Amino acid sequence: MLKTIRTMALAAVAAAAIALPALAAEPPEGGSVAAVENTKGPVRIAFLSFQNNPFWTPVTEGAKAANDYLSKFDATVDFVDLGDELSAEAVVAGIEGALAKKYDGIVVVPIFDGTARIINEATDEGVPVFNIIAEGATESKRLAFIGQDATSAGKQIGEYIAGKMDGKGKLGVITGYFGATQHTQRMNGALDYIKANFPDIQIIGLFENKDKAETAYSLVQDMVTANPDLSMVYVTAGGPFGAAKAVKDLKLTGKVGVVGFDHTPDNMQYLKSGEMVGLLDQAPYQQALDSSVMLYNYLVAGQEPPAKVIPVTGKLLTPDDAE
Repeated sequence: MLKTIRTMALAAVAAAAIALPALAAEPPEGGSVAAVENTKGPVRIAFLSFQNNPFWTPVTEGAKAANDYLSKFDATVDFVDLGDELSAEAVVAGIEGALAKKYDGIVVVPIFDGTARIINEATDEGVPVFNIIAEGATESKRLAFIGQDATSAGKQIGEYIAGKMDGKGKLGVITGYFGATQHTQRMNGALDYIKANFPDIQIIGLFENKDKAETAYSLVQDMVTANPDLSMVYVTAGGPFGAAKAVKDLKLTGKVGVVGFDHTPDNMQYLKSGEMVGLLDQAPYQQALDSSVMLYNYLVAGQEPPAKVIPVTGKLLTPDDAE
């Protein structure tokens, strides 16, 4: 009898051992990358990101989801808030802090030029860095980058804007930060296309809102005062809902449209009410989650990401999609 019980117990343990890898092989909800077995011991990842507008909420949530998922594999993902002012200096300070605290790997949004040096230093010290969302134009030794091709995304927006404007009229342009490579590429991707193909579209601006909705709000009010026949506003980065609120408050819904990025709740409410006429997503939650898991896999198993540049294709939503 005891022998039978012992045999059954061993069989149950063996079955559990078989079942666990099967469960571990499943990617987390909202992600597409599964964690591999950890044979290295505790792993610590620093996730460095900003917090200056609602776009960063799904990034933060993605990092927290990665921590919940990877905690089952003896790994932690610690979110580090870089503040509400985007700058190369904030990124550099964040990476220096992560190195001082002896993190095994770093996920970061190094949106500006001037960040490659510290990324290279971290890599040379044996701490791999995974870039997400946006990076500077200067090449670095980062492990990989996941994000949207900003120039192509800008062109996609430009094609949509030109169609909505019937190839003529006044287009106001608000970028986030003049020094942010991604913002510039998004802006130029749209404007280069429009200038080359639709000379009857007049560009008003360029203006900078530092990703702040309240600044976008004021800028649109000023644009309309100087250009009562304004047709469209393109916001390349954070705070497009501020521009949409200005359109609504000026009672110009249906006359002036706003096009921008990210399917955040603040933006989506104005897409539904018609002030926003186009929103292109960049899957920030999945970027945060997948990059963390890929970095973990590299740290514990030497598993390289599938490519040095992992493109994200966004979905362009219109008011019809929001109904």
